[in-house]
Amino acid sequence: MHQQGSAQPIGVAFLGAGDVAELHAAAVRSCAGAELRGVWHRDAQQGQQKAQRYECRSYASAQAAISDPEVDCVSVLTNLETHREYAEMAMQAGKHVLVEKPAGASRDEVASMQRCAEACGVQCVPVHNYVYEPALERTRALLDRGDLGRLVSVDVLYNIHHPEAVAQRYPGVIRQIMTHHAYVLLYLAGVPVSVAGMKSTINDGSVAQENLAVATLQLQGGGVAHLHASFAADDHSGDPWTFLVKVIGTEGSTRFSYRDWVQNRRAQVHSHTFSAYPFHIERTVHHFLDGCVRRGEAPLSSMQDAYDAQRIIEAVEASIDQQRILRLT
Repeated sequence: MHQQGSAQPIGVAFLGAGDVAELHAAAVRSCAGAELRGVWHRDAQQGQQKAQRYECRSYASAQAAISDPEVDCVSVLTNLETHREYAEMAMQAGKHVLVEKPAGASRDEVASMQRCAEACGVQCVPVHNYVYEPALERTRALLDRGDLGRLVSVDVLYNIHHPEAVAQRYPGVIRQIMTHHAYVLLYLAGVPVSVAGMKSTINDGSVAQENLAVATLQLQGGGVAHLHASFAADDHSGDPWTFLVKVIGTEGSTRFSYRDWVQNRRAQVHSHTFSAYPFHIERTVHHFLDGCVRRGEAPLSSMQDAYDAQRIIEAVEASIDQQRILRLT
């Protein structure tokens, strides 16, 4: 395992080589003193293709990647259902772990991963990439100092159309997208008091899972939050709600928007490239490698935050199923 303060490059292995691996690979390449040693993917041919693209090794199995003595940390980029299995396998081998969101499929899984990290003396860090956005870091500082006064409201809004062929690959916007909203809310306002949710499906009929969901939450101190996640349609109106975080206090307010950072080229799903997203992944990976692995620092968002985010998500789902407001604290 990489020793804190060592001048040796930090060796990284990827478990999973899907779409998000492209951003993680670019982030590792841009991090001085880090090297991508290799990748494993359940589709061996795709794994080999990605290894050639990244100019690194192609591992025959997840265990082979974890067992590589030149690997200090592992990025778990697989499907959600396998996050716990691979993360714990890596941690038990003494490797630090960066795990994509949601960190686990349930609160019990996240709690198990957290316990495993503590028992093995390694760091397990969730990819809660939006908290590494400078605007949100500044908002958190303003809130902590009291410069915004008493917190009134937090709005986290997402409207990016996903074609049905793409949407059907995901579990639905509550798990796939609102997890981001949940950890952002935790970062800015702490654990909410109560939650009420609603969901819907608006498409051509080929997707069963929800592609539209909202949650309203009561915050500690009396404020409220509104979380909105949609694959159903883009917002092309003035000042669009593509991805927007707005915080209002009695003495001031802040805003972060995807639309402030746009490139005129189509992304894999999106009609434009919203460059804030890859920037956040880069900052998350750099903090994990330089801060957590090299210097032993804590992440900006922890596995406890991942657990609390999962609590919020499960409460939204339960609120929808039971058609009532549920208390969290």
